[in-house]
Amino acid sequence: MTFENLQTSQTDAIFRITIDRPSKLNALNKATIQALHEAFAYAEQKADVRVIILTGSGEKAFVAGADISEFADFNVSEGAALAAEGQRLLFDFVECLSKPVIAAVNGFALGGGLELAMSAHIRIASTNAKMGLPEVTLGVIPGYGGTQRLAQLVGKGKAMELILSASMIDAQAAHQLGLVNKVVDQSELLVEAEALASKIAANSPAAIRAAIQAVNAGYDNSQNGFETEIKLFGTCFGTADFKEGTSAFLEKRKAVFTGN
Repeated sequence: MTFENLQTSQTDAIFRITIDRPSKLNALNKATIQALHEAFAYAEQKADVRVIILTGSGEKAFVAGADISEFADFNVSEGAALAAEGQRLLFDFVECLSKPVIAAVNGFALGGGLELAMSAHIRIASTNAKMGLPEVTLGVIPGYGGTQRLAQLVGKGKAMELILSASMIDAQAAHQLGLVNKVVDQSELLVEAEALASKIAANSPAAIRAAIQAVNAGYDNSQNGFETEIKLFGTCFGTADFKEGTSAFLEKRKAVFTGN
């Protein structure tokens, strides 16, 4: 399938999505958000996909931000609707996917770009990556989950500092804060992301689905994370993957998981 402003490819069980608006530094406009939703939904439904890698085209930017020209003249209700629809279509959608999403952050990840990276389950950054939420310089705040996810990842105090000052940090600082999992040279970014994706893809898809759901439950005020974990732990015992995994362990062989 083809998607507007995106390039997609698949190698074995790994599906790669590349945001491709180089002239706009891969900025997120309405069409690109819709296309990303469709691409992620497509990968989620493909039985032979186990991990998704998200990156930006070129060497300058993962996503440099939202396309400000699309909403500069919005009123209060239009602004609220923009944030709600964006969260529903893309940012919350990505976070709740049952297949792990690795954001390979190359270059600038600002505003909506950082919010998109934070909605992924894992982040790997290139050494030239720069990250920040500069929205307050425009008289607005992050609207795609940035105020919530940044605080979850780096703590309330540091999130307040970064958001209120609109500071931009480099990849090493982001790593020290726990905002990204690893930093590598740009030439190794996709190699590293694919190596991690391959390692994840070898594990039980059924267990991975449950693990993502359980971890996310701990950050959802409507759920009790511990109770969700107990329920999902028990559910795993009814899967074919559990039977295969335990049998393979006892038989001293490599497990072959189906995701069932």
